[in-house]
Amino acid sequence: MESEDEHLLAEAEKIAVALGRMFPGLCEVVLHDLRDPAHAIRAVENNLSGRAPGDPATELGLARIADPRYPDVVQNYPNRFPDGRPAKSTSIGIRNSSGDYIAALCLNLDVSVLSPVALSLANLVATGTEHGDEPLETLRDRRARELRRAVEALAARGGGTPRSLGRDAKRAMVRQLHQDGWFDSRDAAQTIADLLGVSRATVYNYTK
Repeated sequence: MESEDEHLLAEAEKIAVALGRMFPGLCEVVLHDLRDPAHAIRAVENNLSGRAPGDPATELGLARIADPRYPDVVQNYPNRFPDGRPAKSTSIGIRNSSGDYIAALCLNLDVSVLSPVALSLANLVATGTEHGDEPLETLRDRRARELRRAVEALAARGGGTPRSLGRDAKRAMVRQLHQDGWFDSRDAAQTIADLLGVSRATVYNYTK
């Protein structure tokens, strides 16, 4: 059993190192050996808390040692680094084949780094509230309406409606719309296809 436990800890240490190096300066990853609570910390990658290998287990680690029924994963709980920076933490218990907790892999995310970024993004996407929930304009709908009018006008010149035109007339219309720049819009081909009663693939073929 001792060799199995050591094997599990060695494998978990690989994961700790890889995770810490994936998020440098952002996420501390700590591997605890719960078999030795007085010297539990086995590895610290991307050290943000100032702890070192050989330091004792935390309160959560002691709780997991004391109670085999303790949850395997405690996720996204609020925490703080020693200097007061806020953190978001997750603790993952590792059991051996007998069901005993032998280790815990803990991730401590420094949210003080992310909070200003989140605030900046929130400010960037924020819109004014003085106009209520009703949009003043819908750019996509406006473009579709203008395209519809253009299609109907070209069809009217041919003496019919968009769907009533023959294949050659529809091809000529699509080429004209393409020449006029209507296909710069992402949804233009589908809109034209719906108006003409043909497939989108057919519309693209008509442009050739």
